[in-house]
Amino acid sequence: MNRRGEHDIVVVGGGPVGATLALALAGDGFDVALVEVREPQFGTREDALDPRVVALAPDAAALLRELGAWPLPFPERVGAYRHMRVWDASAPGELHVDAAERGEAALGWIVENRHLQHGVWSAFADRVTRICPAEAAAVESGAAPADGIDADGSDPVANRAVLELADGRRLRARVLAIADGADSPLRTRLGIGFVGRDYAQRAVVAHVATERPHQDTAWQRFVPGGPLAFLPLADGRSSIVWSLPSAEAERVLALDDAAFRAELGAASDFRLGPIVASSPRAAFPLRLREASRYVEGRCVLVGDAAHVVHPLAGQGVNLGLRDVACLRRVLAEARRRGTDIGAAHVLRRYARERRSENALAAHAFDLIERTFAPGSTPLAALRGAALSAAGRIGPLRRLLVDAAAGRI
Repeated sequence: MNRRGEHDIVVVGGGPVGATLALALAGDGFDVALVEVREPQFGTREDALDPRVVALAPDAAALLRELGAWPLPFPERVGAYRHMRVWDASAPGELHVDAAERGEAALGWIVENRHLQHGVWSAFADRVTRICPAEAAAVESGAAPADGIDADGSDPVANRAVLELADGRRLRARVLAIADGADSPLRTRLGIGFVGRDYAQRAVVAHVATERPHQDTAWQRFVPGGPLAFLPLADGRSSIVWSLPSAEAERVLALDDAAFRAELGAASDFRLGPIVASSPRAAFPLRLREASRYVEGRCVLVGDAAHVVHPLAGQGVNLGLRDVACLRRVLAEARRRGTDIGAAHVLRRYARERRSENALAAHAFDLIERTFAPGSTPLAALRGAALSAAGRIGPLRRLLVDAAAGRI
């Protein structure tokens, strides 16, 4: 840091994606500050499991390993999934995906959101300037020269993005990376809108114990209300994500434990037998969002601030970590060329690459949701056959194996 409050990069948002970006860029030699609104509460290995989990893909785990954040602090709480089974309640047919088809040990790992954040923050050491707790109050996007060179060659402080905190402090950065979540206040302050839709659904989440073991398998059934997933946890339980119309989700949240376990078992077709125990339940709204642009001046959107997808494929955090890998590469290449890392053409390159993949993923998941959504009864006869065919056709099957492992 050359002047008080001045950094190469300021990252706003200390969740798994923002923290990983800060760790990666600091490891590459940039002067990085991370602003987070509240001090993270990581807990201990004896604490109850976080109800929010992430299906971490192999490329995401490889990035964390490179950065020294993987394995996570409590590896016994990380569950590998080696198989995936998908079927439809309205029609016969089933798809089975196996990691062995790619010669790999796992399709991915089920990780608690809080635990993942813990692993990344634990790897910071003294490489990242942490400004926490701190709330962003205002932002100036800063001028981004098109050719990467300031007009007078002096690279003035004025030509920076400026983040003003609620306590009056001002942070200046060549690049301000915004990773403050789906409802990003800074995205709104920059006047960046978004397109998308509200699914009028909520995802009910909990951890459950079943009569039969989960077999290191991610189970997903499309039921009339929405997709139901059982994700294998390391302790033998499963994390469930049950997408339901909002009113139905409220009803399910209000059930007593016995009634909830009975309804959940029936919805899962009792593939793992009766549900014998369940944790407290929580729910969160489901939305599709894509920011109208990823860049404003020297400010760039990352993770959920840029895109939000349906959780049925478990790819939200993985897409965010791919944002991290792309932005890291683009900024490192600019520095090697001696170019201002906040130049318009540098940040536009990141935006072009990530908008393309993120939009493709968002619309693919949206298409799946529409196909299996309530009211798509005319398609029911085709859905089971499609799942069966997908499992038999070689190229399509390989594509689905890649998708299950988060490679596309």
